[in-house]
Amino acid sequence: MFLEPQETMPQTSVVFSSILGPSCSGQVQPGMGERGGGAGSGSGDLIFQDGRLISGSLEALMEHLVPTVDYYPDRTYIFTFLLSSRVFMPPHDLLARVGQICLEQRQQLEAGPEKAKLKSFSAKIVQLLKEWTEAFPYDFQDEKAMAELKAIAHRVTQCDEENGTVKKAITQMIQSLLLSLATRSQLQELREKLRPPAVEKGPVLKAKPPAAQKDILGVCCDPLVLAQQLTHIELERVSSIHPEDLMQIISHMDSLDNHRCRGDMNKTYSLEAYDNWFNCLSMLVATEVCRVVKKKHRTRMLEFFIDVARECFNIGNFNSMMAIISGMNLSPVARLKKTWSKVKTAKFDVLEHHMDPSSNFCNYRTALQGATQRSQMANSSREKIVIPVFNLFVKDIYFLHKIHTNHLPNGHINFKKFWEISRQIHEFMTWTQVECPFEKDKKIQSYLLTAPIYSEEALFIASFESEGPENHMEKDSWKALRTTLLNRA
Repeated sequence: MFLEPQETMPQTSVVFSSILGPSCSGQVQPGMGERGGGAGSGSGDLIFQDGRLISGSLEALMEHLVPTVDYYPDRTYIFTFLLSSRVFMPPHDLLARVGQICLEQRQQLEAGPEKAKLKSFSAKIVQLLKEWTEAFPYDFQDEKAMAELKAIAHRVTQCDEENGTVKKAITQMIQSLLLSLATRSQLQELREKLRPPAVEKGPVLKAKPPAAQKDILGVCCDPLVLAQQLTHIELERVSSIHPEDLMQIISHMDSLDNHRCRGDMNKTYSLEAYDNWFNCLSMLVATEVCRVVKKKHRTRMLEFFIDVARECFNIGNFNSMMAIISGMNLSPVARLKKTWSKVKTAKFDVLEHHMDPSSNFCNYRTALQGATQRSQMANSSREKIVIPVFNLFVKDIYFLHKIHTNHLPNGHINFKKFWEISRQIHEFMTWTQVECPFEKDKKIQSYLLTAPIYSEEALFIASFESEGPENHMEKDSWKALRTTLLNRA
């Protein structure tokens, strides 16, 4: 499932190199100009405000994407339109329309006085296709899209009989595309083999493990090192998310609103896998605390995870930080009042302040903005790290889509909305491309990714075994849980 809107701290249910420059403003760049005339250019169907394209008919926006003899679209526009167009039509349909516009322009050039410029026009079309295949290679996994790509390539090479430069560029483009698709396919197959940690239900009424059983402190007792390894895992997993995956959020919500099913929902695996990681980390934190037999050791475990969360915050790894806090706020952990009474909670209070959900997570957004500014001015990979709370980022995209209509009253597409969505996705993709500067520790990562985690029932059993029920509600819950488990046995 995808993220549903929520106003509380997200202990979530399962949801699931940009071509842009430093900004995604949509400003017409010097030398780019606005698209000139041509066969059915529809230039009157594009509305600009202070040099910025804010709306247009779908047909006019498609024509604005295609180069002419003396026009080439702004690269930010190429990215934004290719990204947002899939809300209105499948990529292969857009590609077919681009091919048709190209053919119309080619025929005009052949029949007119500018036939000599035909090769220059063909080179621009190849450049557009190159940027498309580099930014959104997954679009061409569809056989229809690949067929359309080859059809356009065949048309534009017909004027290239002298030295074959256009043909060479197309051959290189298709080879790079096939390599990119093969790499993505291999990575997806590998990730599908990586299952979440086994859920350990524990014995019928004894969830506590033997005292000698290994825990996280036996693997890593340095909060900074563990935070660095969590950052490694985050960056590896988030790097598998692509811009078009994030646009699936909008496509999915539109399909629900219109009571129809889209066939491309299986492409959201990377979103779901990344969200699963958040939930697994939260449950692992709760498991590590609840499975401890001695109160003194549980206190130490809580303080350790508080320190880890603080180090994550300092690094800029807000997603792991939120997952750790969510794990400690789960009921089986939060109810351990005798244990918490021994914890020095000042640092935890600071963390919870940063993640206070009031005013739409205002404190977190301020911290994220600070990390973003640090990243933009950074001289090292260490300072460039920004890993936002993924579910809040998804929520922002979702609400941005819902509060702004796709179409204006005059029938135009509200392109101003899609500039903003594209800007946020571009910023997110910039963060995902940061190379992790920390040395990888396979032993620690193996534990984090494969250590068994307790089911919700097992967590409550372990929690009640540590500190018995204190009120009638807890006593009733404990009694019902024991009855359920004994009957099941």
